Amino acid sequence: MNASIVLLPGDGIGPEVTAEAEKVLRHVAARWHHQFHFETHLMGGCAIDAEGDPLPAASLAACKNANAILLGAVGGPKWDDPKAKTRPEAGLLRLRKELNLFANLRPVKPHDCMLDASPLKREIVAGTDILFFRELTGGLYFGESGLRGLSDGSEIAFNTMSYSTGEIERVVRLAAQAAMKRRKKLTMVDKANVLEVSRLWRRVSERIVKAEFPELAYEVVLVDAMAMHLISRPSAFDVIVTENLFGDILTDEGAMLPGSLGLLPSASIGSDGPGLYEPIHGSAPDIAGKGIANPLATILAAAMLLRHSLNLETEAAAIEAAVDKVLQSGARTRDIAARGATAITTGEMGQKVLEALAI
Repeated sequence: MNASIVLLPGDGIGPEVTAEAEKVLRHVAARWHHQFHFETHLMGGCAIDAEGDPLPAASLAACKNANAILLGAVGGPKWDDPKAKTRPEAGLLRLRKELNLFANLRPVKPHDCMLDASPLKREIVAGTDILFFRELTGGLYFGESGLRGLSDGSEIAFNTMSYSTGEIERVVRLAAQAAMKRRKKLTMVDKANVLEVSRLWRRVSERIVKAEFPELAYEVVLVDAMAMHLISRPSAFDVIVTENLFGDILTDEGAMLPGSLGLLPSASIGSDGPGLYEPIHGSAPDIAGKGIANPLATILAAAMLLRHSLNLETEAAAIEAAVDKVLQSGARTRDIAARGATAITTGEMGQKVLEALAI
């Protein structure tokens, strides 16, 4: 395999965790005789500071020409002024749109040795293995929006949620294909009792599943009910597909089931072109530069990169097994260490994964 990988370390702890994931990818390349070519580019707040643009032209061009992209994190209090001309997150939204990354994949599968770290009871979390598909380039975040003044001096703001049949079809089809390779259960989440957009989602989803995936066990759950079910019976679900806003909220809720954001990766993919892989945690500026961030989510994002963009399943599974072995050994960064227990550094955790991979 000869592949080009763009690194977007970003802000806060992004450069620290991305560096550890890069080491793992380099190890994989050497062990399995691949050639991975890495380029590092600016995105986020650091890009605003350097070039006045959260996604500079050179960064976008490199991403378009790559086989895959690994992102650290973007944003932080420094760039949070609501009156600012641009914000770090605008670069991420633009990158998703430019690359047509319409599906966000977030696996939620707590490690057995970490069940007690969950805020929920062990018996509730045990057996959970969910793969979320969140539609990523439509809905409220990309619809018409505005702010205008009223005659009484007050203001009115609006955002418009809209979806086309094609936008729904493509993400539901991807989710259904994934479900066929897992436990053959697909759940679509909507708010069809209130929203016309959700009624279209329901019609299109049911048509796709009945016509193309009749072997699937298919169900529809309202978003407010799903918010409760994720807390009360998360192990009942396999693949969940939903629109952008609902997916944004539900995946963050689901991310807390394992007990730490530092353990969960995500992938944003389209029908062709490079995929974007990143940890789901933020830039954590309060701990940036201290060497205590957990790199495992980014390392696991690298595994997703190998699986979904480079079709290297053996190598991806080896990384995931190495991470599990390290956690089983009791190694913990500060975010997942028990009260009073010894925590290791970002670099030490990365090194332990490399050692587990080498065995």
